[in-house]
Amino acid sequence: MERSVRISIVLGLVSAFLLLLLFIVLFVYFRRRKAVGKESGELWRFRHSEESETEDLIAFPGGENLTIHDILDAPGEVVGKSSYGTLYKASLQRSGSVVLLRFLRPTCTGRMKEILPSIQMLGFVRHPNLVPMQAFYSGARGEKLLVYPFFERGTLSRFLGDGSSESHRWPIIYCISLGIANGLDHLHTGLQKPIIHGNLKSKNILLNSNYQPYLSDFGLRLLLNPTTGQEILEASALEGYKAPELIKMKDASKESDIYSLGVILLEILTGKESVHAYSSSPLDQLPNLMRNAILHHRVTDMFNPQLLSRSDGGKSITGEGLLMYFQLAMSCCSPSPALRPDTKQIIRKLEEIGQ
Repeated sequence: MERSVRISIVLGLVSAFLLLLLFIVLFVYFRRRKAVGKESGELWRFRHSEESETEDLIAFPGGENLTIHDILDAPGEVVGKSSYGTLYKASLQRSGSVVLLRFLRPTCTGRMKEILPSIQMLGFVRHPNLVPMQAFYSGARGEKLLVYPFFERGTLSRFLGDGSSESHRWPIIYCISLGIANGLDHLHTGLQKPIIHGNLKSKNILLNSNYQPYLSDFGLRLLLNPTTGQEILEASALEGYKAPELIKMKDASKESDIYSLGVILLEILTGKESVHAYSSSPLDQLPNLMRNAILHHRVTDMFNPQLLSRSDGGKSITGEGLLMYFQLAMSCCSPSPALRPDTKQIIRKLEEIGQ
């Protein structure tokens, strides 16, 4: 009898313990399920809000009369493509004017609320040698369009590559060179917060009907995500404009902009491309080709001879002047960033050459 009582007590305690354990397990299970459900709901709302953008058009000086319909209904012609977007020449039907539309892929840019301060800053940058942003459109699916004026003569790269007689005239070459330096100087020193271009090349310099140069795509890196920014740097390396220190630093600087400017000045002086066609070797980049020419005493052979031979009533350039121009370009391309001149020094040297 006594033994059966003890067994009953033990069984009762075990049953009570199992019930308590079951209760605890069920409590934890339902609580975790509720938490997961709550987290899932928050995650869905976060993703939903990430995918949602408000259609908007921000107008800047020169684009006050533009509307969303003007931009979206404009028939366009593709004039350039890159990994992060497409450039269109578009005709605005209401006004009849022509503009450049820079489309940025949603996957390459930040969200509108993140890049809005940079957009507002870039929209008010104005200088005679910088392409002004006239408007910025953001779509509901994250697409973004930058609106710029159209320039008749296209890019400096095309101007030099066409081999026209105008590209061998010293007065035109000189004004283009000085204008590029002035535009870059404004980005580096003329703003409350300096702007590093980061993708300066002859394809990103536009010319108007009077051959006045305008730097384009400045500040574009501020609107792109870090991955796309690195892709741009890698592309500039393949095109021969990437400063050697960027292999380690991984980010553009004023000094790397100066290096790119030096390459452009060499392109202008020699009429040669920034890198030998179909070559990825650093030895075939224009600064290295010029260093090799120095070693073999063939520097003057690299100059475009028509720069000296033309006499059209305008200002001429002497052989000594061309050597000074060459020395300036090569100093900009110095392997050491500390040895490169800044924009003010470059402008002063160009003004001295032009006297």
